[in-house]
Parts: sequence; C-alpha cells; structure tokens
Amino acid sequence: MASGVDVVDVPKTEDIELSIRAGAPEDKSSKPVVSSAVGFEKNMFLASQTEEQKRKARMQMMCLYWSFFLLGWNDGSTGPLLPRIQSVYHVNFTIVSLLFVSLCVGCIAGAVINVMLTDKVGFGKVSRDHVLMSGIGSLTQIVAYSLQAAAVPFPVFVIANFINGVGSAVQDAQANGFVAALDDNSKMGYLHAVYGAGALVAPLVSTQFSQLKHWSFHYLISLGISLSNVAFLAYTFRLKKQNDCLAEIGLDSGEENASETRTYRQIFAQKTVHVLAFFILVYVGVEVTLGGWIVSFMIDERGGGPSAGYISSGFFGGLMVGRVVLLWFNRKMGEQRALLVYAVLAIGLELVVWLVPSLIGGAVAVSLVGVLLGPTYPLAVNHAARVLPRWLLTSSIGWIGGFGQAGSAVFPFITGLLASKRGIQTLQPLIVAMLASMLVLWLMVPKAVHRTD
Repeated sequence: MASGVDVVDVPKTEDIELSIRAGAPEDKSSKPVVSSAVGFEKNMFLASQTEEQKRKARMQMMCLYWSFFLLGWNDGSTGPLLPRIQSVYHVNFTIVSLLFVSLCVGCIAGAVINVMLTDKVGFGKVSRDHVLMSGIGSLTQIVAYSLQAAAVPFPVFVIANFINGVGSAVQDAQANGFVAALDDNSKMGYLHAVYGAGALVAPLVSTQFSQLKHWSFHYLISLGISLSNVAFLAYTFRLKKQNDCLAEIGLDSGEENASETRTYRQIFAQKTVHVLAFFILVYVGVEVTLGGWIVSFMIDERGGGPSAGYISSGFFGGLMVGRVVLLWFNRKMGEQRALLVYAVLAIGLELVVWLVPSLIGGAVAVSLVGVLLGPTYPLAVNHAARVLPRWLLTSSIGWIGGFGQAGSAVFPFITGLLASKRGIQTLQPLIVAMLASMLVLWLMVPKAVHRTD
C-alpha cells in the first residue's frame, strides 16, 4: 500500500467497497481508483454484525427509503396535473413549463448549498448531523407544499416549486452519499426503486385530484408525507454524525480531513464528475420530460381522456420495476454494456410511440421504456462511488445530482416551447434525440475497472 490505496480489478458492483485511506488526498488525479474488497470479506462483515446493528441498519435504510419515496412522489405528481394547472391559471405550454424551470433552479441551488454545508452539518467528511441537512431539505418542502395546497397565484406557485427543488436536491445528495458509502452497493438500486414506487403512486392520486374542484388538495398529501419524513429522520439519526451512524452498524467511516476549499478544488478536478454530471443531466431530462409531458401527448395526439394520467404511472412504475428486476442482467452483462443495451432498446420503443398511432400500444411502450431506463441513475451513482475518493463522495454526488437536475427544467421547457409553436407531437423526436445523446455520453464515461468475466 504505497499510497494508501489498494487497486485491483473488481468484476461486480456488489463486491466493491470504497476504502480510500487517510493521507490519500495527495493524489488528485482524475483517474478511476477502485479499492479491493472480496466477497468473503463482505460475508464476514455481515456475519459479524450483532442483531442490534442489523436492526439499526434496517432503520437507517427504511428512513432513507421514505425520503426517496417522497422525492419520487414529488416528481410523479406534476404530469397529470399539468392540463388542470393550464386550465385554472389560463397559461399555455411555454408558461406552464416555468414550473420545471423553477424546480431546476432550486435543485441547482440545493446542490451548491449541499457542497457548502456538507462539511459543516451534513453527511460529509466532518459530518455534524444528517437530520440538519436532510431535515432542512424536508422542511423546505413543507413550506412549498403548504403554498401549493392553497392554490396560490401562479407566480407564487412557481416560487414554491423553486423552494421544493432546493429541498429535493439536498435530500437526494445526502441519501445517495450515505448509501454509496455502504458495503452493499446493490442497496442503491433498491433506494431508487423506492423512488420509482413514489413516482408510480403519485400519478394515480394526482389524476383523481386533477378532476376535482379542489385539485390543489393533492399537495396536502404531499405535505403529510413530508411532515412524516422530518419526524422519521429526527427519530432515526438523532442529530448524530455520519461516522457515528456508520459505526452503529459496524462500518468504518473512512473519515478524511480536508478543507472546504480543497473539497471544491478536488471535486472540479475530477473528469468523472463532469462527464457523469452531463450524463445525468440528459437522463433526468428524459425522465422528467417523458413523465411530465406524456399525458398531454396522449390526450392531444392519441385521443386519450383524463385517465391518460395513468400512463405516467405506468412509466414511473416501469422505473421502479427496472431498478429491481434488471439487477441480475446488470451483473451478467456488466454495467457499462447493460446501459448501452438499455438505451438502444429504449430508442426503439420510443420510435414505436412516435410512429404507431395507438393509445394502448403507446402506453405499453412508454411503460417498457421506464423499465429499461430504471437502472440508469443508480448504476451511474454506483459508478461514481467506485471512482471518486470517499471524502469527496457526498459533495460530488450532490453536485452531479444537482447539475443533472438542470435537465429536469431545460428539456421540459424546450418541449413546452416546441409544443406551443409546433404542437405536442414534437415530444417524441426530442425524446429520441435525448436518448441518443445519453448513449454517446455513457460511452465517454471513464471505466473504473475492466471486466474479465
């Protein structure tokens, strides 16, 4: 261990354990670094856990799952409500797209806040407490949902979405950073599957509210989930450091000492951070654009009725299923190759939605696209966890996620502009182009290891 890092080829995500040691910061190279971990060691760790440690580990994961359910619920709520929002506020496609823009600006602001505060009060190398970071994120969502439930004037409604974006970005970064530090990286897939569950259930509910007089009361349910999220975070993590939380379940924190200035410099010196950030930018754009506008497309272009809102549920349900069901295929094919295959198949299915004038066929194809896109985000985060130093992990993932959230505004907003000028039929060619761009970007992502199996 000449530099404090043991470098080996590792065949599977699930067998990887980050172990960047104290003193490693001297190497600021952006080359992928992967630490050694053997399945035997992982099994020994699991066997050595006490029942109390296992119970606490389950509680921690359940808490983070609930946070991600809220994030999925939030993203899945918008699509079915868009036609009603346009009707109530008398706004066109372009103006209603400002909801996506404000959410994006909030997410980017949240990413910056996360990098600034992680070292002071969050899941960073000198973590102060998780509930202050994730709890603050959830508290901002409480403010946002309170405003939206009151059906405030449209400009205030847009501002509320900005506030919501700040909270979402902070919670997303903290939860991803914590789970990425665990030995069992397959948990990342389950974490994002729960996001898919929230995004699946939300359209089922918001579709019903979109047909009611008090449509905005949908956000009262969002408010209730957010309140319970704050309580769950406070009860589970109890104002403790991340290092203490990891120690409670028998894990070494691998704490590093680095200044906040060095954290910024080291993050932006990593080539992988930038490539993954742009990859996530396009992926999130595909997810939010398709999930948000597919209802309008099916109503206007395929003759669907109000029940077309359930198609959005089918898409997000596909995301949830794909993040669990495709785990075996990810391991079998290898993650780099798997994502390429999924992207190509998704392009083919989008061509079906675009060119075949069938409501039912399009709905099925959209759901299958969700299945294929499901593993994308968790695999990308797992990849970041394997190639980035641990002391930069939470801040880096926060920046990648926050920057990527710009896609949740840029592409839906472009869709709204095109829909206003050319009609909503422009949605499908735009999605196909975005999927093709995503495929190219993934080819540019540095490889952590070379598979030998």
